[in-house]
Amino acid sequence: MSEKKIFTLEQVARSIKKTLEERYQSTYWVKAEMHKLNRFPSGHAFPELVQKDGQRIVAQMSGTLWKQQLESINRKFVEVVKEPLKEGTQLLLLVKVVFSENFGLSLLILDIDPSFSLGELQRQREETLKKLAEKGLINKNQQLKFPILPKRIAVISAEASKGLSDFMQVLDDQNNYLFFTMLFPAYLQGDVAVNSIIAALRKIEKVKSHFDVVVIVRGGGAEVGMTCYNHYDLCATIADFPLPVLTGIGHSTNLTVAEMVAYHNAITPSKLATLLVDSFAEFERDLLQMSKQISSTSKKVLSMQQRDLNFKTSFISQQGRMTIKLFRQNLENVKKNLTMQSFLFQQDEKRDVEDFSKLIVQQTNKFLAFQQNILNQRTTLLSTNFRQQIQSEKASLKQTNREFKLFSKSILQKRIDALQQLENQTKLLHPDQVLKRGYAIVRYKNQSISLNNQPEINDELEIETLQLSLSAKVEKKLIKK
Repeated sequence: MSEKKIFTLEQVARSIKKTLEERYQSTYWVKAEMHKLNRFPSGHAFPELVQKDGQRIVAQMSGTLWKQQLESINRKFVEVVKEPLKEGTQLLLLVKVVFSENFGLSLLILDIDPSFSLGELQRQREETLKKLAEKGLINKNQQLKFPILPKRIAVISAEASKGLSDFMQVLDDQNNYLFFTMLFPAYLQGDVAVNSIIAALRKIEKVKSHFDVVVIVRGGGAEVGMTCYNHYDLCATIADFPLPVLTGIGHSTNLTVAEMVAYHNAITPSKLATLLVDSFAEFERDLLQMSKQISSTSKKVLSMQQRDLNFKTSFISQQGRMTIKLFRQNLENVKKNLTMQSFLFQQDEKRDVEDFSKLIVQQTNKFLAFQQNILNQRTTLLSTNFRQQIQSEKASLKQTNREFKLFSKSILQKRIDALQQLENQTKLLHPDQVLKRGYAIVRYKNQSISLNNQPEINDELEIETLQLSLSAKVEKKLIKK
């Protein structure tokens, strides 16, 4: 029986290394997703590279990225993609196949093409827009009714954000209108921004009746970390939100999808704050304009009524004069006829004719006097009625004007009182009000304790009261069923 030929592990590793070095002498462009970056304190990184078919990983290899190449690649990515190299990104890598006796097979990363990643990000942006369009969400938030006076504002921003400071300064500098704002802190850039902003929106949604609008503000400067605003989950949440969402995230390149689906977007937080102030100023201008229109219309109506009265009075007077003149002419004609006929009568009948003539004259004079009296009465009555009508119209217009002013002031006061009451109710929801009643907030890893975030024995807890922040250690753990 022949003896077995035995190799050491080192011999096998060297043989594999030699074979691979002879076979793979060139460099290769490889398309892969960076699953994890695995950056070490030394500045080197050893990323995990994968290829996926849907959610299933069909190939996986380790990579090596030395500090110098990593820094150079990061600079190019920030310049071209506006993002640093990060996990979960499709990359086009220039690699060389290497093998180490201690660490095994890996791909030595020499360079990464940022233009390819830029195209991938644009593809993801287009996919987000397509999915939003398929679900009818692109214009949904923009179809909401914008409040006439957006006084109660829920603000999503970082507490130390320059954008938040600019936004609040514009609201505080004007003295004509009062705004109520409540900050819901969130991260506004990078990978964590998506879940952080969505969490803030969910908190606002629970108390949506206490707010009129939601604003998302972020300072300007470097446009790094903006791809989160093209993420489908964040954009869908904004589009489907029950309150108008306004954005002022301070950048000058193409609009992000989040800005496209929001009710309104402004290029800076200051511009966004100015929009809210202008909505109050516009409402005030409309009220003043309406008051001026009422006054002007009242004057026009009174002027028209006065002209109509003057015309009718003149017409009646003219008709009266024409009627009297006509009666006088008829009387003269009757006298002439009687005179002519009297010469035809016999002398013995002359006395009867004269008596009959006198009677006719008397009756005619009585008739004319009666008609003149009726005409004077009707003229006086019409003049009195028109004057009374004008006075009544003037009094009615003055009363309407007074009622409108009182009604406008009453509505504004009621709205202000209601908004003040809602403001007081909202303040009662603030965590400080709970702490004042003697309660405390307990956190583990900067989050509230829950089934998904449970501390273990000897873990440190953070306890916050109204005036103190304490640290504690878990000594015993009991789970309530």
